[in-house]
Amino acid sequence: MRSKPELLAPAGDLERLKIALKYGADAVYIGGPLLNLRANAINFTLDEIKEGVEFAHSLNKKVYVTVNIVLHNEELEELDRYLKNLEECRVDAIIVSDPTIVKEALAKTNLEVHLSTQASTLNIEACKFWKEQGVSRIVLGRECTKEEIKEIIDNVDIEIETFIHGAMCAGYSGRCVMSNFLTNRDANRGGCSQICRWDFDLLNEEKNEIKGDKPFTFCSKDLSMLKYIPDMIDMGITSFKIEGRMRSVYYIATVISIYRKVIDEYCKQREGYTYNKSYEDTLRRCANRDSVPQFFNSVYDSSCSYYNGRVEASNQDFLGIVLEYDEETKIATIEQRNYFKKGDIVEIFGPKHNIITYKVDKIIDMDDNEIEIVRHPRQVVKMKIEDTIYTDDMIRVKTI
Repeated sequence: MRSKPELLAPAGDLERLKIALKYGADAVYIGGPLLNLRANAINFTLDEIKEGVEFAHSLNKKVYVTVNIVLHNEELEELDRYLKNLEECRVDAIIVSDPTIVKEALAKTNLEVHLSTQASTLNIEACKFWKEQGVSRIVLGRECTKEEIKEIIDNVDIEIETFIHGAMCAGYSGRCVMSNFLTNRDANRGGCSQICRWDFDLLNEEKNEIKGDKPFTFCSKDLSMLKYIPDMIDMGITSFKIEGRMRSVYYIATVISIYRKVIDEYCKQREGYTYNKSYEDTLRRCANRDSVPQFFNSVYDSSCSYYNGRVEASNQDFLGIVLEYDEETKIATIEQRNYFKKGDIVEIFGPKHNIITYKVDKIIDMDDNEIEIVRHPRQVVKMKIEDTIYTDDMIRVKTI
């Protein structure tokens, strides 16, 4: 019987780290102040890494730090000091793609080293090579099929981590120079400007423009492996990774909670397990791009990418987050994230209870005035909610 896999969540800051762990992640991966591939993210200071590690360890959970940049000579001088800093923060592992960082971390620290998906590891021999170098876990390239994953697991005694949800790269995970060429921002050093999502003109051999119904792009649809989680558990994958260190707390809470349910439901009753298709609708509502299994089923064709335009509407489902709940008075203090009003029927969800349907009744602002509409960004209001809820619960538009 295969053990339950780790559910690994992204975290762009301390708030998202804590939300991810509260909503069911077993571990989080974060970017530190140096040498990681999210140059445009907020990223963690060393003090914040320490705080995040302490919080995670208090829950018996883990923190991994990305050190996955491709090094240039000038960065070698700061590498050893930074690795020592991470060791002192007691992080559980670092995620690395550059062989120099693998070598230095294993030789000069006690840090556990995971090989990043940026290394594009897709075959048995490459996995054997990295194991011989001392790597303890390999994050496979997202281009692996299920047969390739299974062969690697059966032939190499090493932890295997795979992505199960989130954005895809139009190239081999970051190995793209379009961003460098068109915007002077290096995709391999954390500055990708996502050229694949731009609209392009198409020219024929005579350099005449080819007109279509919609603008041409070549960006990938997102990845979602929700319905294949049972297959992936049975294959023996160690860790299921979700992409999205720059995503919102609502996105993280929603995605983590859904995958947590599917993993737990299958592991609890494998023989009688029934896939709950309604979970797909919940995931779809918190994202703004279509999602497909990508390479997993060996089908990678035009259905996996956007070639004729796309719509990425901003999601407005996230209405607020619970800051505090008084059990005696039943008063919830809520920070607004999107417009809502008296009379709206909403849902409240969180890791400690089932979904609660609630009709917005009386709304009180922080000056004790009764109001009809909550419309100001991050406005804090109070509402009486009879069902017990908790700090960090989320309020969203009611699903159909």
